[in-house]
Amino acid sequence: MFFSLGWVTALVAGIFSLHVVQKLCFPYFWKDVFYLMKVIRYGARLEIFKITSNVVTIIDRFVQQAERIPTKPFLIYEGITYTYQDINERSNKLANVFLEQGTLKKGDSVALLMNNEPDFICVWFGLIKLGCSVAFLNTNIKSRSLLHCFNCCGAKTLVVGADLLDSLEDILPSFLEDSISVWVMKNESSHTEVQTLLDKMDQASDKPTPPALRAATSLKAATLYIFTSGTTGLPKAAVITHLQSLKAAAGFWAYGGSEDDVIYIPLPLYHSAASLIGVGGTIEMGATCVLKKKFSASQFWNDCIKYDVTIFQYIGELCRYLCNQPKAEGEKKHKVHMGVGNGLRQDVWREFHRRFGEIRMCELYGSTEGNLCFMNHIGKIGAVGRSNFFYKLLFKYDLVRYDMVRDEPVKNRQGYCQHVNKGETGLLLSKIGASSPFFGYAGSKQLTEKKLMRNVFVKGDAYFNTGDLMAEDAEDFICFKDRVGDTFRWKGENVATTEVTEVLGMVDFIQEANVYGVEIPGNEGRAGMAAIIVRPECEFSGKKLFDHVLNDLPAYARPLFIRLQESMEMTGTFKQQKFNLVESGFNPSTSCNPLYFLDYSEKSYVPLTNTLYGSIVAGERKL
Repeated sequence: MFFSLGWVTALVAGIFSLHVVQKLCFPYFWKDVFYLMKVIRYGARLEIFKITSNVVTIIDRFVQQAERIPTKPFLIYEGITYTYQDINERSNKLANVFLEQGTLKKGDSVALLMNNEPDFICVWFGLIKLGCSVAFLNTNIKSRSLLHCFNCCGAKTLVVGADLLDSLEDILPSFLEDSISVWVMKNESSHTEVQTLLDKMDQASDKPTPPALRAATSLKAATLYIFTSGTTGLPKAAVITHLQSLKAAAGFWAYGGSEDDVIYIPLPLYHSAASLIGVGGTIEMGATCVLKKKFSASQFWNDCIKYDVTIFQYIGELCRYLCNQPKAEGEKKHKVHMGVGNGLRQDVWREFHRRFGEIRMCELYGSTEGNLCFMNHIGKIGAVGRSNFFYKLLFKYDLVRYDMVRDEPVKNRQGYCQHVNKGETGLLLSKIGASSPFFGYAGSKQLTEKKLMRNVFVKGDAYFNTGDLMAEDAEDFICFKDRVGDTFRWKGENVATTEVTEVLGMVDFIQEANVYGVEIPGNEGRAGMAAIIVRPECEFSGKKLFDHVLNDLPAYARPLFIRLQESMEMTGTFKQQKFNLVESGFNPSTSCNPLYFLDYSEKSYVPLTNTLYGSIVAGERKL
């Protein structure tokens, strides 16, 4: 009796001691275990698809949900509710229009240029049901970049939203020359060369197209092309396979989302966050999404309350805009329990919690074309993700030393990269292998190769270069530090400095330009700045430069600041030196060069004075 009691006491004491040790030494153990179990479970499902060559794609999953829960709201837009059955049948109509026309066949690529609206999703799904791949075009890009996008993905058909047709007027002749057929979401069009879709959809059948048309036998088959800015200038068509789209669709579920959730999507659908994670995640769970045409800080919480939103998508800028809104009564009277996104600064994160309640902010990290993803499933403020021993066994990544001045990785005597120590900042590289393939960019093997680093640690290895500087702390949390090279982020968009440089080079008085990003207090990312050399026989014209960037660059890519220089500093490998320019910023009191600011009210680049500088850093000037 005493022996049994002593044994039980010892067992309880042992278990309690282990619990205390676990809490002290491994505080995130069980959360890590449960998260990894989900990752492994979903990964096993994808492996079964590979083995059986019977891939259940996102569109297959949507059709399944439409059959299972036909009357459940799938999409809410501007107060109108569309059920799973509504969207399924309307996408069938779109598919049947093209099927009857005989203009598209399985394997064709079709470009889609539309703002956020229900028909974006109907067109997307309808084209996928025909076995076509769809290229999402950024609605901000200008004519030169738009034509380039068609060359990348090989699309010979364009579907354009009714409100965007007029923006194509200048390049419609070029489309005709290249035998590109243009379809607009209207009943009639004044452009005789443009075909209309809405009138034909009204007459079309809503019966399903043959499942064989959309059937996929490989996870590695392309389903989408999503354009991303990069170091090469013009937008690059990232190949999105079924594997990538299925992985992205598991995001909400991995964070604990369910079919009872209502997801608020204020981000543009042409980006992977809204389309793959937002819409795809809604489908995966059988949930409901609220689609916003365009983000509005003043309407955000009213929408969340009105539609019983429980999860919202964000980028860091979005949360800052919400925090900058005047305080209103009932800010915390909502049902939102989770936000999923990236780019949230620590100070904004804390202020967001203080203002709007302890909403679980789930940061994640991953590029559209990348082969690696981090998820901050713990919710630690300031971290974009979390790793651990088991995660590193599944996903091979490394942080290597990077020389910011020379703008290149640091190599040892053997010519290999060097690992950083815990807590140190390094360039994030992700190993390419069977479990983490890199599918690259459509239309150019050269662009794909430029994103790779070979012979990194041993001869013959290959890594995807993220272009991001990261740090991993002692508790295995991953923190984003900065971007390197020729790309920076502003207003939630990647800005390719080489594209901006090329556009500036077309101005007659500019001899040379060096574009980079500078930090502005209180703003996420970096604002564009260009150091330029004026031709000896010319004079700088702020008005002429303003008109040029307004016509040829999207708003987020226009340099906010201009620095006039007589010479351009170069690196030892004859690349333009950016590091010192970035460090010097845009303060006129510390610059010996004339500085100018992009002033929309004056419709010109105006001299950057100390007073103007003060209003910018104080947040009084709209950027």
